[in-house]
Amino acid sequence: MAPGHRSILIAGAGTTGLTVALELARRGFRPRVVDNDVGPVPLAESRALGVNARTLTLLGPSRVTDAILQEAQQIAQFRATSEGRRLATVDTTKVPGRFSAIYALAQGHTERLLLSKLDDYEVDPEWQTAIEKVSGDAKPVVTLRKPDGTVETATFDIVIGADGAHSVVRKAVGIGFPGEALESSFYLADFRYKKEIDPHFIEMQLVDPGMIGRIPVERDVLRFISTLPDFETRIVHPGPVAERLWASEFRIHFRHVEEMAKGNVFLAGDAAHIHSPAGARGMNLGIEDACWLAYLISEGRESEYSRLRLPAVKTVLKQTRQLTMLIAMRNRLAISIRNLAVPVLFRLPAFQRRLLNGVAGYDTPPPPWIDGAL
Repeated sequence: MAPGHRSILIAGAGTTGLTVALELARRGFRPRVVDNDVGPVPLAESRALGVNARTLTLLGPSRVTDAILQEAQQIAQFRATSEGRRLATVDTTKVPGRFSAIYALAQGHTERLLLSKLDDYEVDPEWQTAIEKVSGDAKPVVTLRKPDGTVETATFDIVIGADGAHSVVRKAVGIGFPGEALESSFYLADFRYKKEIDPHFIEMQLVDPGMIGRIPVERDVLRFISTLPDFETRIVHPGPVAERLWASEFRIHFRHVEEMAKGNVFLAGDAAHIHSPAGARGMNLGIEDACWLAYLISEGRESEYSRLRLPAVKTVLKQTRQLTMLIAMRNRLAISIRNLAVPVLFRLPAFQRRLLNGVAGYDTPPPPWIDGAL
């Protein structure tokens, strides 16, 4: 059977699932995509915001990058403050290549751009279609429940679970998801302002203990994320608020599978790993999984996927855990030492390069199918 004629089912039409579908489609495959939701994530409820340089490189061949750059806000600076004092400033444009380290674009927008490009290949997700059962892993048999309640059973050459942290596919084939959750919760709220605000920097305010982060969403929308339940009373808004758009509370987990595949069933994105939003790596790491998996399938090398991706996953989880512990400190002595050390560290060129490489996504292996990729 020619590689392009292999039957492939993708569970999940988020950024990871849509990316693997698009990368397969542009290589001549015609994957089938199913998702239990009614459509892409609502624009006003997008958890993921950061699009890093690695993702822009990966999405270049499909031309999604051009569309992202037209809509995204370039982040030119990262700032850290404590009690009104600037601890550190990092120029996030100082990374190799044509992109800045990080851009801001709500996940809902990114999903819609991916859907638009995928439509060029006449691949449309089947919404409100749930996976009820996956049997076997060498030649997976999948039971689907359609929107009208009818049940379909079909056999596929490859099944890809990109169906989130509670992945039905992962559970069905018996792949464990070990890890732990932080004891404390995180909180976020999005605000729209009556006038445009400066969207070109991210700021982390250390309030000791705890933090409040300011992240641009659009030219007139900011997201504030914090470790403090009462953080909204502490926000210093940059102008008159037009409306409070959305708020949420969540627990942070650090988990990853021990293997990202079992037979011809593969896992990608949150189905394989979840971690802190520190460093804006979650959605980007899932997109990276998707692009590598599509490439390996097209080369007939999909059996190498887990071996090639797990080291990258472990690298990112280690980095995000370190960043999270740094901002979530509660011990007064540790906080004092951190606040003394941060300005010194951030003045060291080697430290800044390492930090920016992580934020840009350049601390994982470059894609061999893209010439000149970092």
